[in-house]
Amino acid sequence: MREPRGPATIVDMSGNRDRLKTTFDQVAGSYHQARPEYPAALYDRLIAAAGLRPGDRLLEVGCGTGKATIPLARRGFPITCVEPGPALARQARRNLAGLGRVQVVTDALETWRPPAETTFDLVFAATSWHWVDPAVRYQRAWAALRPSGHLAFWSAFHVVPEDGDPFFAELQDVYDEIGAGLPAGTRLPRPGELPDLRDEITGSGLFGAARIWHFDWEVSYPAEDYIRLLDTFSGHIVMAAWQLDRLYGEIRRRLARRPGGLLRRHWGAALHVAVRLDDPAHGPG
Repeated sequence: MREPRGPATIVDMSGNRDRLKTTFDQVAGSYHQARPEYPAALYDRLIAAAGLRPGDRLLEVGCGTGKATIPLARRGFPITCVEPGPALARQARRNLAGLGRVQVVTDALETWRPPAETTFDLVFAATSWHWVDPAVRYQRAWAALRPSGHLAFWSAFHVVPEDGDPFFAELQDVYDEIGAGLPAGTRLPRPGELPDLRDEITGSGLFGAARIWHFDWEVSYPAEDYIRLLDTFSGHIVMAAWQLDRLYGEIRRRLARRPGGLLRRHWGAALHVAVRLDDPAHGPG
């Protein structure tokens, strides 16, 4: 489970994907505790939408430390996880130990091939689909699925409701000062406003029209927990020490002035589910 950048919700990935997608391996030890859990209702909707039954085989793309793997493994699904980060894969194996038929393979979807005669009922990605090469990701998912299998993905993003915490907007002066501010005119989306990839999915010619559901939840963070969260965002991982010192010092100072010392971060995710076309508009490549 990965987020493209800290203060921004949606960023231009062109030219940055290969550089940033490897940064998460540096924070494998703290990633699992720092990142939020997804709502149980999201998994319920995923299972219903994909028509999953006990014993169906799942392929997870970019499992990270297993944030989304664990809830599905506990529901009895055998899961093969493909994770390119060696440290993340090791952490995932530790977190998933004893949870049944779960295998973590250190590889990327772009290069990994399933064993002969092996197909999956669901290919899914939790806050990782945007890191996979868009030139091949739908073809690779299509090839791994059984006939009429499903593709599903979602990402955890920062959304701001009308009554959301103003802390993030107020902190932008510090991001600007350290050269990591949001582009002019950027507005964080409200709940239910996350963009979707339905046109990209159908445009692949390999999957039917996507069904999309939005989920929202809120987490309260004291300063140190919030800093640990930021430390798992690629945009912060690549910051210089002086930038982090300035930013984190200001976060501590400002939250110390608040009653209770907490900030509220509202999360949103758009779950996409699409069925594999068994007679695709063009070949899987």
